[in-house]
Amino acid sequence: MLPGARGAALYECRIAHVRTSPVRHAFTHRTFLWLVDLDHLPVLPWPLSLLASFQTRDHGGRPGPSPRGDLECYLAGEGIDLRGGRVLMLAHARSFGYVFNPLTVYWCHDHTGRPVCTVAEVHNTYGGGHRYLLRPDGRGRAETAKEFYVSPFFPVDGRYRMALPEPGERLDLTVHLEREGGRPFTAIVHGTRRTATAARLLLAAARHPFSTWAVSAHIRLQGIRLWLRGLPVHPRPTDSSHQKVSAS
Repeated sequence: MLPGARGAALYECRIAHVRTSPVRHAFTHRTFLWLVDLDHLPVLPWPLSLLASFQTRDHGGRPGPSPRGDLECYLAGEGIDLRGGRVLMLAHARSFGYVFNPLTVYWCHDHTGRPVCTVAEVHNTYGGGHRYLLRPDGRGRAETAKEFYVSPFFPVDGRYRMALPEPGERLDLTVHLEREGGRPFTAIVHGTRRTATAARLLLAAARHPFSTWAVSAHIRLQGIRLWLRGLPVHPRPTDSSHQKVSAS
């Protein structure tokens, strides 16, 4: 087990994006994600710290002593007090000085261990982010209105239908975008759990070198391909109501 990483896990993942309208386009890529307890974040010795570190500015970005403190400030603004309950976070770690998380998920419990809420933190390639507070059912399913500009090929409208069950041996997440007339976009994440050890981290980094850089580059490459296919671009909204919750 890595230092400080009580209960931490690595998930070797396959991520698929499927677009069905106005053109059909699909791609997959492989990476690895961390599942960590915000009260027991891994603190890796050098040189392993080059491969993974967890910083408040990467997971929220508001002033605060820790990712846990940042999330609690957000939840307090929504009238939620976990009373010290456990929070699990699924995300990329900062690696070689860079991090990009298209989606960070927080599973929040109260002091008795009861699930209270799930927070889906969405980031775009323009340096911004937005948190969605979800109240999932027993299977991790929830809906919410889309409120944040992500892809330049979709306006800020429609609804997300998400299935974000808390991961165990398997990680299975699904996010559908629903707009009038159909479901034009779906993202799927499947992964297999591995205990977070130094050996496992080195193996995952070898299989997916510069993984968080690769995710960012892959998304931009797919955007260029869609633009070259003539897909119209929707300008970014000019209002600043969406908080900037991450920086890279």
